[in-house]
Amino acid sequence: METEPNAQLVLIWLLDYLGPRAKTLRIILRHVDASLGEAEPARLAKSKFMGVAITDDHLEIASLAWQAFRAPTPHAWFNLLSRDLSILPQLRRCVLEMLEELPGRATGLGASELRILELIAAGYEHPFEVFPHFKQRFQRRVFGYWEAGALLEGLALAPMPAVSGLAEWPFTLELHDERERFERYKESRLSLTALGKAILAGTEDFSRHNPIDRWWGGTRLTNDRLWRWDPVLLVP
Repeated sequence: METEPNAQLVLIWLLDYLGPRAKTLRIILRHVDASLGEAEPARLAKSKFMGVAITDDHLEIASLAWQAFRAPTPHAWFNLLSRDLSILPQLRRCVLEMLEELPGRATGLGASELRILELIAAGYEHPFEVFPHFKQRFQRRVFGYWEAGALLEGLALAPMPAVSGLAEWPFTLELHDERERFERYKESRLSLTALGKAILAGTEDFSRHNPIDRWWGGTRLTNDRLWRWDPVLLVP
């Protein structure tokens, strides 16, 4: 299984679903420490990944983690940090990265939303310049292409937006199929609003000015039930 949070969520879901059958089916688990999608074919063909037979320890941690992710609050997921998760080597990083996508205690935005604002502030003004397919630039791994489009729309189309200049929406397959609209989308000139600048300065909170209603795992986040995260703490 690869290292990205989505791959780790798929792993714990599959192990929870299979349960003891994973052992009777003699499934071998192979972990990697880098993205295979970016590897050159020749190098990938020569790669060897150590395999381990699935044990009760794998199943216990996977089931615990999957039930925690599906819980109606993030508490159980946060509590995974106090457990030994090393049987699934990439899971601890996944837990932290998912927690960072909860609304920040000071900003009301998740880490990926905040990163979009940071990149716009740094001079990246077109939508695809602030998307996560520029991995070294974006630095966050939870969301992919389609989710990034939705995040940008949330920042740009809110009642009090943090971003201005988005020329087309919604970010759908239909938009991609309409050439002129898609070109206008790609050429959008993004900039921060006064609110966006204040959020980056640490003086404003996006959720104080805009409705929040989205899901994080099994947790529904709303303005009156907004679980927040900072580097060491989870707070309601």
